[in-house]
Amino acid sequence: MLLTFLRPAMRWVVALLAGVLLLAAQSAGPVPPIRLLAPTQTFAPQEFYVAQVVDERPDRRAVASLLPPSTVAAPASKAQAIDLQGGGASAIRKFIQQTLPANKQLRPITIRLRECKVTETSDPKAPGRVDGRMTIKMAFDWQRDGQTIALTEYQGAARYGRPAGQLAVVEPTLRQALTEAMRYLHTWVKQNAPHNAKLATGVQVFFTDYIDNQEADTLFYDPKRPLDFADFKGTRQSGGNTAAVIFPNFAYQGSTKVVGGKMQLRIAMKTFVVRSSSWVADHARTPYTLNHEQRHFDVVKLVVERFKHRIRQDTLSVDYYAGHLQHQYLLSYQEMNRMQEQYDGETGNGTNDAAQARWNERITKELQAFGVAQ
Repeated sequence: MLLTFLRPAMRWVVALLAGVLLLAAQSAGPVPPIRLLAPTQTFAPQEFYVAQVVDERPDRRAVASLLPPSTVAAPASKAQAIDLQGGGASAIRKFIQQTLPANKQLRPITIRLRECKVTETSDPKAPGRVDGRMTIKMAFDWQRDGQTIALTEYQGAARYGRPAGQLAVVEPTLRQALTEAMRYLHTWVKQNAPHNAKLATGVQVFFTDYIDNQEADTLFYDPKRPLDFADFKGTRQSGGNTAAVIFPNFAYQGSTKVVGGKMQLRIAMKTFVVRSSSWVADHARTPYTLNHEQRHFDVVKLVVERFKHRIRQDTLSVDYYAGHLQHQYLLSYQEMNRMQEQYDGETGNGTNDAAQARWNERITKELQAFGVAQ
């Protein structure tokens, strides 16, 4: 009796296993491409738009390596390479465009897709379960004045577990991972745009004139504090007919700070003479001599004002402003030397009264035009 009872049961079990194996064999066929759905969350960037998505993945053949649906009795033995519907790069690009609507009046950012990969393996400790791992790597940059500015990078990972017979969890996990990458980009730009030099969209220049005359050996130009014979502290050089000498010069110091997305360039101009290098002969301590030497000082101030005017008129590049400033400084330095030679040549080093009067008037008018009180 027992044996006859068992035999039908055994036949039922065998038939059941055969049915399961047949079902597994039918369901373990080719896995269709993953249809990446539209994002469930979007962002509205106020500082950038995605101009392009560049596919830089080392392996662009497929996004995923998935184990086909299977059963405990008939587990999948080999993963299949499965791409996104329409192609990985195309589907991801479309998803990003939907997640971050474009306003082309903003900064054009490039997304470089370095990796987007889903890999599945069987869970050896849990038959009938599959472990999935997803990795995403992206780099973000933008073109500013013809220069590629590397902004930041993103690297994300996600894990999931699923029953061996179901693939439904794969697409939502991938969609969420891509959404998090876009969230990171949106947040990073929003937080950094006001103060990060990488995102500065222009240069604002602010000039100041250094007039602090606390230094013992250096006199800085101040219209309210002209030269005095007490400033000529050097020793007269022997030989020659020169009655007095000063060596006026100029320099600048700059500092930068990004405010409201603009690079604020603050430049302190220093127009000065060195007292220990300035001297005057005893017989030449006259108002006429002092005026002639003051005009040498004024010439340098005039060149400085011209330098400032040219810089204000220029459109400075965030990436090349320092080189541009230095170039203009060298041009102004050459201009200063030429003008000093012309001044001394035409005035006969202060011996031609008529020429001296013409230079006095010329320098005064131009300085006044720049707002320098005389």
